[in-house]
Amino acid sequence: MRILCVLIVCTGAPRFARAQDAPPPAQAPNQAPPQSAPSGQSGPLAPSGSSADSDPGDVLTVFPHSESSRYWISGQANVVFQWHPTFPAQYSGANSLSPQAQSATTHVVTLFTGYELSHTTEVFADIEDATGGGIGTALGLAGYTNLDSVRTVQGIALSRAPYLARLMLRQIIPLSDERIEADRDPFHLATSLPARRIEIRMGKFDLADFFDLNIGGADSHFQFLNWTVDNNGAWDYAANTRGYTDGVIVEYDDHWFSARFGGTLMPKVANGIHLDADVARARSENLELQAQGSLIAHRKGTVRLLSYVNQADMGSYAEAGADYLDGRTSTPDIIATRRQGRRKYGFGLNFEQEITSQVGVFGRLGWSDGHNESFAYTEDDRTVEAGSYAKGAWWHRRNDRAGVAFVANGISAAHQQYLAVGGLGFILGDGGLTYGPEKIFEGFYTAHLWRGFFASFDLQHINNPGYNQVRGPVTVPGLRFHTEF
Repeated sequence: MRILCVLIVCTGAPRFARAQDAPPPAQAPNQAPPQSAPSGQSGPLAPSGSSADSDPGDVLTVFPHSESSRYWISGQANVVFQWHPTFPAQYSGANSLSPQAQSATTHVVTLFTGYELSHTTEVFADIEDATGGGIGTALGLAGYTNLDSVRTVQGIALSRAPYLARLMLRQIIPLSDERIEADRDPFHLATSLPARRIEIRMGKFDLADFFDLNIGGADSHFQFLNWTVDNNGAWDYAANTRGYTDGVIVEYDDHWFSARFGGTLMPKVANGIHLDADVARARSENLELQAQGSLIAHRKGTVRLLSYVNQADMGSYAEAGADYLDGRTSTPDIIATRRQGRRKYGFGLNFEQEITSQVGVFGRLGWSDGHNESFAYTEDDRTVEAGSYAKGAWWHRRNDRAGVAFVANGISAAHQQYLAVGGLGFILGDGGLTYGPEKIFEGFYTAHLWRGFFASFDLQHINNPGYNQVRGPVTVPGLRFHTEF
């Protein structure tokens, strides 16, 4: 029924949008010819590189979308089925991935809406419906296998009702007369932008929609599914249980260079659904610098440097472990050590490099201090990732995609000791720990079926799940069906 409602809305959208067509700003006679917008700013909701590789007659959505309307209405549906067989485990704890064979299905349906108030001001409101906790209800793996999974809050399932996912305003401040072309998608409506500009976004959004983007691995609808392949696992980015936060992003763009800063709210508790509005005591600050060019074999490449500082009511791994070992607590309990004003900080490196017009490589490095508890994304203090992607024109299926990636995740010494004595985080806790890096291989193939319909096969193999050498390995095959309305 919910998917049917999205279909009904989207069916009427193209006619409504065409009725609202408005001409783009005229190009002044002395302006330079339009250039392409930075690839790092393209929306994550279409097959990577599709605009460059697809035939102009290709239709990659169920319904057409206007390139000049002030309105934007679209939708997507993503269904993921995963299964794993029985795998070896010497022991299991409260937050372990169950070694018994199991399967699970997740569903995410989103309605995207946007409106251009002017050529420099846009507003967006998105409604989402997400169900399904995934295998193990998103417990037992730092690099969990399905980015669409709905997590629980302290063991309690979230409401199954649709919810407001995004509500934001985008303000473009021109700093030059030169214009560049830009792709139109659910988060960006202008098709022509000043080459040098400031952009301000404010409201409710997902930080990962604008930071740590990567053409090879950032999209669980068309590409990889694993949490630490699509995002930097060591970036504990501010979000509630569903992945959204409130805040402001300020971005400066100038041809080959971009800088963006995001100040957002933190959840009140680790993995909590409610955000703390008192920014004096709890907040997240994120800074990313991006450079792009064609320095290697005249092929496009992008490098991004990320840093973040989170402040919240966090517990300390070392303090929780010491309290237990010294007999002050009967069980290791990081919740009992929480203090307002504690900080967690980290850094990330993200790159993508085109090798040929159809093949590219990408990767990430991530590090966080790991002293205080993982609070919002996953329990990962160190990460290294390398991968490659290919576009389907190579094998005469130009709208297909394929990719492989390898990720190794790790945690700090204090984090290791806390888990080893039986401590629980909001994701991990086997009741003990024989530490080893969590190593993940993932490969996928996405096939374009017809118009906006896509199907994918995904395969993940994980050694040392939850950083535990005496559990696993586990292999997780999966199927994904995706529709772009």
